[in-house]
Amino acid sequence: MIKQTMKSPFAGGDAKLCHESSVLTFRKEQFCYVHQFYECQNTHERFTTTELDEANLAQVYNKYRAKYGIPFPEEIKRIRQHYGLSATKMSAILGFGENQYRLYENGDMPSEANGKVLMSIMNPDFFLAFVLNSREQFSEDDFSKLMEKTRSWKSAKHSEFEIEHVFNICRRTIYNGFAAQSIDKLKNILLYYIERGDGVFFTKMNKLLFYTDFLAYRLTGKGMTGLCYKAITHGPVPLHWDRVYSFYNDINQEIVQYSDGRAGTKLVSNLSPDMTYFSEDEKEMLEYVYQRFKKETPAKISETSHHEEAWKKYLNSDRLISFEMAFSLKAI
Repeated sequence: MIKQTMKSPFAGGDAKLCHESSVLTFRKEQFCYVHQFYECQNTHERFTTTELDEANLAQVYNKYRAKYGIPFPEEIKRIRQHYGLSATKMSAILGFGENQYRLYENGDMPSEANGKVLMSIMNPDFFLAFVLNSREQFSEDDFSKLMEKTRSWKSAKHSEFEIEHVFNICRRTIYNGFAAQSIDKLKNILLYYIERGDGVFFTKMNKLLFYTDFLAYRLTGKGMTGLCYKAITHGPVPLHWDRVYSFYNDINQEIVQYSDGRAGTKLVSNLSPDMTYFSEDEKEMLEYVYQRFKKETPAKISETSHHEEAWKKYLNSDRLISFEMAFSLKAI
């Protein structure tokens, strides 16, 4: 993960992670982003690392994708995997260059026209039209298998109602950290913290999700859960968090009574998280957030969040918290 301090290559002393608002031109268009860099504490010279460069550029690329409706690399790869096709075959079906689909999966930015094609085939009905037009490229057996895959994915996809019910905003924006909206991945993030913490109270889970998402955005230019956040009296919370926690039938809500008459509601489950939903970097971030806050009570982590600019700036407003506030985090 990106470190807050590191050894300076100029004077051998400490270099501190800093950030400032900046503008980058991409495809003849200017995009505002938060530029991260290290500053030598002795010479005040600036430098970046490969990790920082990637995180900085990711902010700009993600804004471009969101503006022009271009899917993200993991979505492009997932489309192909759902249909059980090679990248070469996907390129042929869509009329791209032979290796183009693989390049898009690996992070190359599609043209606006190709991006809209990729976005359209996320809907199985649209992909079906491409398949039918490419029928002569398949044997009868392979064509039948692909048609079956297309139909099965359509029936397995979560409905738009379910996506909207949980995430509220059904597109990737700066207000959900440009994160993919996956009901299953979010469930496993909840299960991760529930299992590690032997159950998690509502208040604490709200803050764990906030810090997870905003840390992920700061490090990678992209959030993790797909949720949006608002600032309320008790700190930053996912938008309509009560809907989120009530959505999953196998995540239960347990009322805990205290001897002094107080009560709290705890999220519990008998399930373990499926860690295949997470990259190695995401696993590291989840564990980092858990370790940072594992000893903090719900009241303490709520108090901690009150020191964050993301809470102070958006408190008493109806605005969603911009993920660019991730760079002002103090607790992590």
